[in-house]
Amino acid sequence: MPKSLYVHVPFCEQICHYCDFNKFFLKNQPIDEYLELCASEMEKTVHSFPTDEGISTIYIGGGTPTSISTHQLQYLLAKVKQHFFLAENVEFTVEVNPGSADEEKMAMLYEMGVNRLSIGAQTFDENLLKAINRDHEAKDVEKTVELARRVGINNLSIDMMFGLPRQTMSQWKSSLEIVCQMPIQHISAYSLKVEEKTVFYQLLRKGKLPMPGQETEAEMYEYMLEKLNENGFHHYEISNFAKEGRQSLHNLTYWNNEEYYGIGAGAHSYMDGVRRANHGPLPKYMNALKNNELPYFEEHVVPTMEKMEEQMFMGLRKRNGVSIQEFQKKFGKDVYEVFPQVIEKLKKNLLLEEDKGRVKLTNKGLLLGNEVFEKFLLGE
Repeated sequence: MPKSLYVHVPFCEQICHYCDFNKFFLKNQPIDEYLELCASEMEKTVHSFPTDEGISTIYIGGGTPTSISTHQLQYLLAKVKQHFFLAENVEFTVEVNPGSADEEKMAMLYEMGVNRLSIGAQTFDENLLKAINRDHEAKDVEKTVELARRVGINNLSIDMMFGLPRQTMSQWKSSLEIVCQMPIQHISAYSLKVEEKTVFYQLLRKGKLPMPGQETEAEMYEYMLEKLNENGFHHYEISNFAKEGRQSLHNLTYWNNEEYYGIGAGAHSYMDGVRRANHGPLPKYMNALKNNELPYFEEHVVPTMEKMEEQMFMGLRKRNGVSIQEFQKKFGKDVYEVFPQVIEKLKKNLLLEEDKGRVKLTNKGLLLGNEVFEKFLLGE
């Protein structure tokens, strides 16, 4: 049963041009009622899917969790602690927008047991921040880091993006230089993927989104690997880097294909072998709970073959790949028996290798990860 919990706070003070997460403008939203219904979902979920062990990772994401008031956020965290039994050394993460948490809010987070923050910097270039419609300035990131450390939260992660419209190699190098000098433990760095239902998607369709191009994006990625490694950030997943022992345990839940609870509008969960998706629109989510129902709009029982595919394409995101022994233990089958042609072909194309009992991406495979993952899905 799940040992991880995700809670979605779908409110934002500003909508970024690249974001396709389930989110709503904060103004005039029924926030208090939403949080009460989240608490109701927690209670119903734990009753329906109890777990013998304590929750070892919690992630409050969004949206922007710190966009709601200190009192509202405290209420939500209190409900998490009320309804879920937490393990002693729980990793408790909250997403923070730079500049959106003052000292009172930050101190409250610490007092409520939050011990890790994920700070959405994206870039330190002021022009690029405006272009992607972020509502903070570069200096706000440093202030947020300082504030977190002052109240006692010392496990800090920063989100970065590359391959942004009009972003140059010089701008990317400059941002990496700044982030490497900060007293942080973790960096998540993703290339821009233009999703439907975003401002950038509409601009791209009209031919008004000048992108750096695949070659420049690959150069940015390779430069980042080198730069972060030089500065003591261990590359442990395609887009994630950590100082020794500071990997995101919550995200490892997903990459290890383990089960987790998902609470809130648009949240996903994986419980008792079934993947579930909650209603995204607030009225649908809230009405289901008002009618004393769990707010699922989709439930998918995952068959064994699909679980094995997921184990591969999720696990291969990690730099140490998939353990052959663990695969055998989990499914009672040898990975080469299940995917003989796929693995052989990918090895032949120098995209996969076996090392110390693990199947993993080569350096070449890192740059073509999605192509590798597709092969396991399609069984080619």
